Amino acid sequence: MDRDKYIPRIVDDKIEKYLNTFGAVCVEGPKWCGKTWTSAYHSSSEIYIGDPAGNFQNRNLAEMSPDIVLDGERPRLIDEWQEVPSLWDAVRHRVDQTGIRGQFIMTGSATPNHKGILHSGTGRIARVRMSPMSLWESGDSCGRISLEELCNGKITPSMTGEVYIEKLISLIIRGGWPGSLDLAPEQSSLLPAEYLKAVLEDDVYRLDGIKRDIHKMELLLRSLARNESTTASVKTLIRDINTEDGEDIDNNTVATYLDVFRRLFLIENQPPFAANIRSSVRVKQAEKHHFVDPSLTCALLKATPSGLIGDLETLGFLFEALCERDLRIYAESFNGKLYHYQDYRNREVDAVIELENGSWCAFEIKLGANQIDSAAENLLSLQREISDEAGSIPPSVLCVICGLSSAAYQRADGVFVVPITALKN
Repeated sequence: MDRDKYIPRIVDDKIEKYLNTFGAVCVEGPKWCGKTWTSAYHSSSEIYIGDPAGNFQNRNLAEMSPDIVLDGERPRLIDEWQEVPSLWDAVRHRVDQTGIRGQFIMTGSATPNHKGILHSGTGRIARVRMSPMSLWESGDSCGRISLEELCNGKITPSMTGEVYIEKLISLIIRGGWPGSLDLAPEQSSLLPAEYLKAVLEDDVYRLDGIKRDIHKMELLLRSLARNESTTASVKTLIRDINTEDGEDIDNNTVATYLDVFRRLFLIENQPPFAANIRSSVRVKQAEKHHFVDPSLTCALLKATPSGLIGDLETLGFLFEALCERDLRIYAESFNGKLYHYQDYRNREVDAVIELENGSWCAFEIKLGANQIDSAAENLLSLQREISDEAGSIPPSVLCVICGLSSAAYQRADGVFVVPITALKN
């Protein structure tokens, strides 16, 4: 690869850290998010299991004798290892034999079933999750505000540049796919649609060799898109499919298909937060639905720039998905975890980041600057109420992530305001 053309990724530091700690690193995530490019940047030799050259010679060789394909200069990249699941045990065994750190980088765009895998690889193979590009990585955020510093209550007030709604819409529709960065808006919207088509027509079957009803899988994907950034239950998804598409689908089928989507890294749900809320208040346990990138939602909804400008409610959900994609990527770089909060008193917070020390930060996400005041009051109200509940730890930082704002600052009431286009890890 031409290293001079490599676009740095936030996950680079974690890969290097893990290579210095473990015998092998498995970089996994959705197709086309840059796993192979990034892994090749950190490797000294490689073998591509999915290469069709020589009638899939590499895959055939790996199937016949997995140990042979491991030989090469270290770190050695084994791309799309899940095509030959026995490679996992071969890597684990080689690491056990030599005890050398940083021997292999494995990439995978699907989580195979355990057939052909005898050992978990615990202690030998470390997993690193990779996502599509955040706005900071794609060059669409000025990066003046560090999320890590913000979560520790530090911010340098600054003007961050004017942001227009048309630009935000184009970023949502384009998504964080490295292959789309230099494409015109009308072209970049084609990639997510082709991505979904390829997954349904090819990857679903290759995952485990089971034939599934692709039509019903597509209906479920559309329902998930219509319920993006919500906590819709399985029953709600089934009812939505019946109402919108006139089709019947049962609970077991939906549960099975959702598991397939997770294993293919299509969806990245946001779990509920309750770790530091120790009171009589019951916290809802539903996950918030997200695709791994909001561009996939746009493709399923056939969203266009003009259509989204005329449908601000849908745009608001998509903007929330964009922000939470980036918050997750940034938070993971300093071992933070992304959640959402929702309880049975109808108190909600769009995003929660829990830090390693147990403290947590609450974020409201709003597209327009005219919504900042109400969002800030919601955060302050939640903080006051939780502070009054015995045994509960209130959020240490309150912040409104905004779309159409040109400055990052702290309000007189203590709430931070940060444009998503000014944020980095």
